[in-house]
Amino acid sequence: MKKVLAILLFFTIMVAMQPKAQAQCSMCSANAEMSVKNGNTQGTGLNTGILYLLAIPYLLFTCVGALWYLKYRKKNTTKVA
Repeated sequence: MKKVLAILLFFTIMVAMQPKAQAQCSMCSANAEMSVKNGNTQGTGLNTGILYLLAIPYLLFTCVGALWYLKYRKKNTTKVA
């Protein structure tokens, strides 16, 4: 239990120490939208890439969480006879 708390504390400190971002994704998205309005098709690919990069971490965390939950639930449902 102490090891898990130590790891959690470590990651919390590392996240808190990160420098602030300057909102590059918003700027890229705005530039892509403007380029599409002007007739350029490269902005569509950029928007798709941004959405892809946004979705992957959520899907990974969901899969890992589901597997972890199912494994934990399976352990606790053993019958004691």
